[in-house]
Amino acid sequence: MIAAIITAAGKGSRLKSNISKQFMNIYGKPILAHSINVFQNSLKIQEIYVAVPKEYMDFCRESIIEKYSFTKVRELVCGGNTRQESVFNALQKIPSSCRIVSIHDGVRPLVTTSEINMLINSLLRLNKKDPQLKGIIMAAPAYETVKKISENNFIDATISRNQVCFAQTPQTFFFDSIFEAHKKAREDHFTGTDDAGLVERLGWKVKVVFGRHENIKITTPLDLFLAELIINRNNK
Repeated sequence: MIAAIITAAGKGSRLKSNISKQFMNIYGKPILAHSINVFQNSLKIQEIYVAVPKEYMDFCRESIIEKYSFTKVRELVCGGNTRQESVFNALQKIPSSCRIVSIHDGVRPLVTTSEINMLINSLLRLNKKDPQLKGIIMAAPAYETVKKISENNFIDATISRNQVCFAQTPQTFFFDSIFEAHKKAREDHFTGTDDAGLVERLGWKVKVVFGRHENIKITTPLDLFLAELIINRNNK
């Protein structure tokens, strides 16, 4: 079985809205609904677990899951204080028979079904060649000069753009590996910036697949504007 975790427990304060950003509308549909719909349409995904704030559980169930008939959503999970906690809460709900889990930001509505499927197929194929490879993530190539700076904002080094990228989601892992990585992080009181980092710290390999800069995470009003333009252009 292959499952998806969609994280939507953030507050979205940078959008300066009275509603959490994942529930704001783009073209008459909540951002979260756009994101779930892509996984609903993937033939690779059997179950979806959505992490949302406790106070939005009923709203999400009635106004998103039931309204748009997302039949693959197995359970709404109460989100934690951090994204990492939300993912861990969802991982604990997934049956042990799960082989692969794809973890995605609920406010990245521009991912495509073909990208989800490609990551799953690539993970299976590459793991056969290298059993140490336990995950694969989407990332955007860096297109601006990257500077490493000191505490006082002086430049320490200029990093080659060929050596860096901007991590995105989905991030796809073997279920046993990502669950173990999260449990070890909790034991060590370690908080990472993404799920891949938790897997990396256990010594396992994670592969990067370069994706599209359009797979944006909606964080600011500008991101919301850009997402609307992209959806309109793609006639989605």
